[in-house]
Amino acid sequence: MTPAAFRRLALSLQGASEGAHGGHADFRAAGKVFATLGYPDNEWAMVKLTPDQQRMLCEVEPAVFRPVNGAWGRQGSTNLKLSTADTATARSALAMARRNVAEKRRR
Repeated sequence: MTPAAFRRLALSLQGASEGAHGGHADFRAAGKVFATLGYPDNEWAMVKLTPDQQRMLCEVEPAVFRPVNGAWGRQGSTNLKLSTADTATARSALAMARRNVAEKRRR
């Protein structure tokens, strides 16, 4: 998975748009960030999962996923290693993250 492929996948999701914060490209739905590129460095992306989703993906695909350090990670923010992620895995994680922020926004 390249950064360009991750960007294409993120932007292919319904209602997704690209923005930026903290020097990183981010992807938003319903005005909320669901993923970023380049965090903590250019080898990684981040998807905003629930803690349960994070736990499941980190157990099933430990070479691809790891919790973000600190409080954000405890809340579900999860790093995705671009070089080890395949398209189906990244698409699934991005779709979960987009749903999470869109559903949270509706509540």
